[in-house]
Amino acid sequence: MPVEELTPSRSAALIEMAETFGAHNYHPLPVVIERGSGVWVWDVDGRRYLDCLSSYSALNQGHCHPRIVLAAVKQMRKVTLTSRAFHNAEMGSFFCELAGLCDMEAVLPMNSGAEAVETAIKTVRKWGYTVKGVPANQAEIIVFDGNFHGRTTTIISFSTEAQYRAGFGPFTPGFKVVQYGDAAAVRAAINRNTVAVLVEPIQGEAGVVVPPDGFLRELRNLCSLENVLLIADEIQTGLGRTGRMFACDYERVRPDMYILGKALGGGLYPVSAVVSSREILDVFRPGDHGSTFGGNPLACAIAREALRVIVDENLVARAAHTGDYFREGLEAIGSPHVREVRGKGLLIGVELKKESGPARPFCERLMAEGILCKETHEQVIRFAPPLVITREEVDWAVERVAKVLH
Repeated sequence: MPVEELTPSRSAALIEMAETFGAHNYHPLPVVIERGSGVWVWDVDGRRYLDCLSSYSALNQGHCHPRIVLAAVKQMRKVTLTSRAFHNAEMGSFFCELAGLCDMEAVLPMNSGAEAVETAIKTVRKWGYTVKGVPANQAEIIVFDGNFHGRTTTIISFSTEAQYRAGFGPFTPGFKVVQYGDAAAVRAAINRNTVAVLVEPIQGEAGVVVPPDGFLRELRNLCSLENVLLIADEIQTGLGRTGRMFACDYERVRPDMYILGKALGGGLYPVSAVVSSREILDVFRPGDHGSTFGGNPLACAIAREALRVIVDENLVARAAHTGDYFREGLEAIGSPHVREVRGKGLLIGVELKKESGPARPFCERLMAEGILCKETHEQVIRFAPPLVITREEVDWAVERVAKVLH
């Protein structure tokens, strides 16, 4: 069924309002979602779709998980916001539970992923000046080509995606970009002013790019040898998405700092955090950094339950096993359009051949078949359903993907 036939009068009217009055900073598929449960969503006309995007991994626990919703409602009836001018009854327990999960000592809460990345940048710069002894305003952070850490002015300053930078300069200095997956390039880039290496264990927005085996371990060894902090941006890859609690766990690497977000809010509320050692986060003094909403009681109550659901429902192992099953099913299609199927756990990229055209039309046809996913980096279809997906639901999806890709 053509995509245009999937937008009857009610959907069309709502889309027109959004396009007329909203800034055009996104290019969404023409579907208007009204409700969701588990791995499924329904549009305003009652059509059901399998969500294979999970709001870019913010819905690891599934849509409207009843335990997380209940935790939110209970907290909303008590108190939702106190600011950091005061303590609140949920914050300390949240800090304790998250630090323990990460095998770390301290937590700095924020709201969005980009805010947490900005917080990490500020942290390691001040650590460089006050602990390592880097000369004032000379700190450097090593980053990688193909990176995606957000779209704030500082973060796009070290992006290698032309569109993210065009028209938004001047840019923030202090970053060195090297090739992703190349530990030798990192070694060559380190100097006395290097304070940190910022890495995504798997690059999601770049097209689900998995680095060579041993790359993260080499980074860990280099950073330890050179007195440089290793920052793992696990906003998309963390909290079970890749079949491990953290993608760094595949190489038994413990970074100096985790950046977390997305699924930390259980799909209900924006929650992010920087998690690190006491020594590193203690570079901050009152007034150095803050957030009115960061660590608010509603966010903390939701995040605590979101973490417990991941553990109690064994979602990490489920992501590993179901992810392998999903990838095998996609590979077995044997599509003439597919160059490669790659990923870990339930973070899967299907790269299309250039001669087959961009991924967007394929995503539109998948939508017509009842599967919602999104293209990334022109040629890649990303499949990242909630971690609660079953094998039967994977079979349902693969059958329809095969129809579109043949």
